[in-house]
Formats: sequence, structure tokens, C-alpha cells
Amino acid sequence: MGCAPSIHVSQSGVIYCRDADEAGSPHRTSRVARGPAAPLHGLLVQTDAADAAPPGRAPGAPRTARVRRARAEPGGGGGAAPAAPAATTCRGRRRHCCSSAEAETQTSCASVQQVSSAEVRIGPMRLTQDPIQVLLIFAKEDSQSDGFWWACDRAGYRCNIARTPESALECFLDKHHEIIVIDHRQTQNFDAEAVCRSIRATNPSEHTVILAVVSQASGDREETSVLPLLHAGFNRRFMENSSIIACYNELIQIEHGEVRSQFKLRACNSVFTALDHCHEAIEITSDDHVIQYVNPAFERMMGYHKGELLGKELAELPKSDKNRADLLDTINTCIKKGKEWQGVYYARRKSGDSIQQHVKITPVIGQGGKIRHFVSLKKLCCTTDNNKQLHKVHRDSADNSQTESHSFRYKNRRKESIDVKSISSRGSDAPSLQNRRYPSMARIHSMTIEAPITKDGLRRLSGNEYVFTKNVHQSHSHLAMPITINDVPPCIAQLLDNEESWEFNIFELEAVTHKRPLVYLGLKVFSRFGVCEFLHCSETTLRAWLQVIEANYHSSNAYHNSTHAADVLHATAFFLGKERVKGSLDQLDEVAALIAATVHDVDHPGRTNSFLCNAGSELAVLYNDTAVLESHHTALAFQLTVKDSKCNIFKNIDRNHYRTLRQAIIDMVLATEMTKHFEHVNKFVNSINKPMAAEIEGSDCECNPTGKNFPENQILIKRMMIKCADVANPCRPLDLCIEWAGRISEEYFAQTDEEKRQGLPVVMPVFDRNTCSIPKSQISFIDYFITDMFDAWDAFAHLPALMQHLADNYKHWKTLDDLKCKSLRLPSDS
Repeated sequence: MGCAPSIHVSQSGVIYCRDADEAGSPHRTSRVARGPAAPLHGLLVQTDAADAAPPGRAPGAPRTARVRRARAEPGGGGGAAPAAPAATTCRGRRRHCCSSAEAETQTSCASVQQVSSAEVRIGPMRLTQDPIQVLLIFAKEDSQSDGFWWACDRAGYRCNIARTPESALECFLDKHHEIIVIDHRQTQNFDAEAVCRSIRATNPSEHTVILAVVSQASGDREETSVLPLLHAGFNRRFMENSSIIACYNELIQIEHGEVRSQFKLRACNSVFTALDHCHEAIEITSDDHVIQYVNPAFERMMGYHKGELLGKELAELPKSDKNRADLLDTINTCIKKGKEWQGVYYARRKSGDSIQQHVKITPVIGQGGKIRHFVSLKKLCCTTDNNKQLHKVHRDSADNSQTESHSFRYKNRRKESIDVKSISSRGSDAPSLQNRRYPSMARIHSMTIEAPITKDGLRRLSGNEYVFTKNVHQSHSHLAMPITINDVPPCIAQLLDNEESWEFNIFELEAVTHKRPLVYLGLKVFSRFGVCEFLHCSETTLRAWLQVIEANYHSSNAYHNSTHAADVLHATAFFLGKERVKGSLDQLDEVAALIAATVHDVDHPGRTNSFLCNAGSELAVLYNDTAVLESHHTALAFQLTVKDSKCNIFKNIDRNHYRTLRQAIIDMVLATEMTKHFEHVNKFVNSINKPMAAEIEGSDCECNPTGKNFPENQILIKRMMIKCADVANPCRPLDLCIEWAGRISEEYFAQTDEEKRQGLPVVMPVFDRNTCSIPKSQISFIDYFITDMFDAWDAFAHLPALMQHLADNYKHWKTLDDLKCKSLRLPSDS
């Protein structure tokens, strides 16, 4: 419930709302009849004595012709304003000071105009500061609360009054006031320090100034320390003084001091957000070369976590021996003079590899005209040598990042995949894999139909304030976009030569494409499967479509980003190359599968369906809390495709083909929704595996054999294929499996953090970054979802190498769990 607006009733009965957008131009909202009291939206406005001066006003305080505002508790409704002094007394005073009152009214209006148009600069940023909002927390009205009320009026601030701690917190969470004044003089009404702590426990309070009003110290009492107040969360102490001028001066000083400083700091968040999402590696150091900030791109490039770097001197970090001996001296001489330096520099990653970078170092002049910081922008040089290093770089970065405690990532149930190298079955593995096949088939025959998902933390339902990003455009000027697959840079083309292999490393492609692997991999895979020929579209149109789709993935997500989409696309293409899959599907099915894999998580917010439903997000309401994200992914994908002919890959196919293709894509994306996981797996087992096993064993089963002439079977195969591609991470080589586990863990940790902050139900309590055992979560995920599904898929598609990786990875997690290790690797392995 929101707070009631501040109301001002004039002599003529015109009601002014001080919370109006134009603070200096009150809106005439309605008229009230003169009389004892008139109700207004739950407020009782005493109009007969509306012009009374506030009780308890200091004798020397200005007396204005403006009426007293009626006030209400936030969320409260209907208490009348306290009785004013007799009308005759007030009018007598008013007559006595009419001219001065008019003068004060003019001053107040001018003040409001200044506040509403206040312009603040921070560096090159120009900011406009809205009128200050003040929350007064006083259990009872007295001369002190009136003093602050009228001081706010005079300063042109928007003011609310709360009478209870509960209404105060509710009002603050609604309005996000810049200044809060809490009555600390009496303890019988509420505990002022407890109120302050409860407000400080909320996120919006980070930039709020909280003022404690304390009683005047008597002459025989010693001055008390302010430390208890500071520890409780107060910023300032105000000795009781009901003079409007004293209150006004205090508020004005706070505005021009702490409030304006906090306003500038809030603006800095936008700069840090830009830095965090920048594709260039950025490092900021002090004038004596102590590292103060590195962005995520820097962490990925160098293989360090920021916690390992912040506060260290650059001289403490290992140097590459590939630079010429005098290069560092040359750089320091240049930047110490305040000049910018740029050039090629070899840096040493945490793993010990040397990588070649384009570096630009800019000195930043600060207080006293002295150099206070150095900002370094770094890009990888796209050379053959560098790419060889990159193959190892991202394998190592996975290892290094895992050593950070369990606050880092966890791999989970739904949506994960990564490309690796096509695996040939090793001789030593064959017997164990063969033996594994038969028990798995026995398990398949014993599976029951329609088993629901009920495990806590593994159900897909979500919710929160979710932003619908219909039009997202990202520019990546530092990497030219290819017109066709033949135009990709050599360093990327070299990586893509291996894309048909199951062990293709998607993280290396992510790095070399600056987080745009989907466009490049998509061009290669779609070309291999003849998608453009089937759709009768040009490669230019396909490229534009891939760009639009990738731009609508959120690169800020730890897991559900375009790298995950590219990984699922790679796994889908790999499965389509298996003989039995290829023989069961036609080209339309293949094209639908590749498109579905590409778009299956587009615009994913990094939160689960449960989160969105619990938070009452617009998407959850739109899709009736059912398959919320999956429905959104498909709907948005088609909206983005057809809205512009330049990227409409379907524009040249006939209507019947389009409808069939569209239905197949929708069906596959919806199949990734995990609440129907067991339903899909059991249908596949009963309709595909069992008849096939019966044929192999030579039984007299009358079931129809699997084949491309049975559309129902094709649907089941396509669903199973995209489901396995989506969660194939546990079947990847160990280093890739661990990286994906870390990424999904971090995304789920972030959701749990946000659920706690917002007071939402915690849908995945196991994913608490302070207590989570990543190995246990992986073991549960594999046992509960992966083993039976991949046994069934392996029995159909014949994937011995994947099953071997699954066994190896499960052994890795089990070993860690047996050793009571909660992180991704043993400390000794880091």
C-alpha cells in the first residue's frame, strides 16, 4: 500500500498535492466545502481552521498565510488532523503578519522551482535531481515534528509522516526517501534504533540519510557519544529544537552534503554496470599501481577472480618474458607525465600462459590536479598464436574460478550443454559400456508412466520483477560481423573447423567472439545442414536473424546466455548426425530442431519459472503460471523473426510448410520445461525404446517399429533430443562439465539471494551460497534426471562416449562428496 500524498488546503478550499510531479505548480484537484471537516481519499481535512499556524511554533518562526496540511499515516486512513487553535486567534495573527506571509509564500515557491530543476554534474555526466523526499517518523505530533514539517514545506521537499515502525517501513519501501528523521527522544512509543536498523536492512536505504532527533542534554549531564547512533545506522544527530529555521538549516545542509553525494554515488552504479558488461577487459589502479577494480571481461581474459587481484600491486603479479626489457619503463615514463599510452603488450595469465594484448592506459586527473588513477583497456590480439593459447586459457579459467569457495557456481538440472569433441569409443571403455547397456534397458522396462516432479529445488516455477526486452540492440564494433560463413576471421574459423566434434570447446569460441558464439556457430551449423536452401533465404538474412536472436540473450546471466544457446545448438547438431536419429527424421525436422535449439532460452531473465510466479511477474500473469519462460521464448522468437523482413528467415516458404515448421519448433521448446520431464522420458521409453528392444531381442511384440513414417514417433524423438541437448553438461568432458556446474550454481545462488532480499519463498533452498554442496547437488541432479534419460537416449542413438563421460563426471562429484568438499574441485587440484 502506498503512502497518502501531502495535502495543502488553502483559504479558498483549493487542495494542493505536494507530491505532484510539478512541485512548484500545485495541481488543483478538487474543492472542499468549508466546515468542520471534509473527507478526502480517507483523509479528514479540517477546513474551518485550515489557516491556523502549527501548534508549538517557535515565537520567532515565520507565520505564513498558507494553511496547515492535513496528514495521514502511510497506509492509514482517516484520522483527523489535530485540532488547531481557535480560528479567531489564528486570524488575529494572520492579520498581524499578512505582508510577511505573502513574502514567505513567494520564497517557498521559488525554492521549490530551484529544487525541481536542480542539476548535478559528476564528471561528464549531467544529472537532474528530483525534489527531495523526507520521511518523518514521530509517534505523536508535537512542535518538533511540526518544525520539520514546515521546514520541508519551505525547502520544497516532499514530506510524509509515519506514526508506527510498520507504516514507516512500508512508506519507505514505496517512496525511497532521501532523508528520514526519526524521533529518538522517547522510548515508550517505539525503539528508534530498532526502526533505523529495520530500514537499514533494506536495499534502498544504502543511499538514504537517517537523522536522529535527541533530547537536549541537561546542564548537569555529560555529552553522550554518537557511536551507538552510528552503529544503529544513523548518519547524524539533531538536538531537539522546534524552530523552523533550525530544522530548515539542518535539512538544507543534509541535502547539499550527504544527499547530493549519495545522489552522485547512485549515478556511479550506471558506470559500473557499463563496465561490468563491457566486452573489453578493464583494469583500474591507483596512482601507485595498486589494483582497485577489474571487470568480468578482465577476469575471464586473465584467469583470475577479482578477489585475488584487488588491493595488490601490479608488481606482485607474474610478468611475461616476451616483452622487450625496457617496455615497462617506457610505459611508466609516458603515463606518469599524464599522457596516454597504447600498444601491444604480452601479459601472463594465472595459468602461466602468455597472451598478446592491445593495451591502452589512460591517466585520470583527480583532486589537486594530480594523477589519481590509471585506467587500462585490454583486448586480445587475434593471432594464430593467441588462439592456441586461448584453447588452454578457458580450460584453465574454469579451474581457477572453481577454487573460489562454494559461493561460486553449481551446475543443475535444466538447461545446460556444451560442445566437445566427437568422441570415438575407446577400446578399454567398450566392455564396461556394453555391460552398462543391458542393466539400463532393464531399468527402462521398469519405469512408470507420468511420474511428476516433486523434488524441492528442482521444479521449474519462478517469479520477480522481470523486464520484457522486446527490442534489444547491441553493437560490437570491435569485432566485424561476417556477411557469410566464408567471411569469419581466421582465428574463429580455425576453432569452427572442429565444431562437429563432441569435444568442441564452446568456451573458447565464447572468448574469441567476445561473447557472441551463437552467430558464428549458427552460421557454420546451419550451412552444414542446408538450412538456407531449405528455407529459400540468403545467408545475409540468416546472419541478421542470428544477430537479433543473440542480442536478446542476456550476457549478464551466469548460465542462461547465448553461450548456453550455442552449446545446445552444437549438441543438437551432434545428435542429428547419429545414424538412427538421421534415419528417423526428415529435413524439416532437422531445420526445426536447429532453430528450436537456437531460440530455446531467448530473453531468459536468469530466474526460474517458480521465481516469476511467486513474484507475480507480468510474464507469469500472461501465461497463467504455466510454462512461463518456455512460452515466452517461443513467442518472442517468432515476434523478433517476423517483425523485420531483413531477418525473417521464414518469408520465402509457403504457408503450410511454415505452419508445420512453427508447430515443431514450439513443441520442442515447450518440451524443455522440466515439470513434464518424466512424462516425456516415459513416452519415449514406451513408444521408442521398448519396441526397438523387442525387435533386437527377436520377441513377438506387435509394437510398431520406429521409423520416419510415424509422425508421433518423430515428435517424441525431437523432444527427447532437445531435452538431452539442453541438459547435456554432465555428459561433457570433465573440465567443461565443471565450468557449466559453476555457472548454473552462480545463477541459482543469485536467485536465492534475491528471494531473501524480496521476502519471496526460497524455491531452491539447497542453493544457498553459504551452505550449498555443489557435488551433492550434481549427484542429485544426475541421479534424479540425467541417468535414466540418457540411458534411454543412448539406447536409441548409441552414444558410448557420452555415457563414459557421464560415469567419469559422476565419479568426480562422488569423490568430492565423500571427502566433504563442497566446491567444484579439491583445493589441491586448483
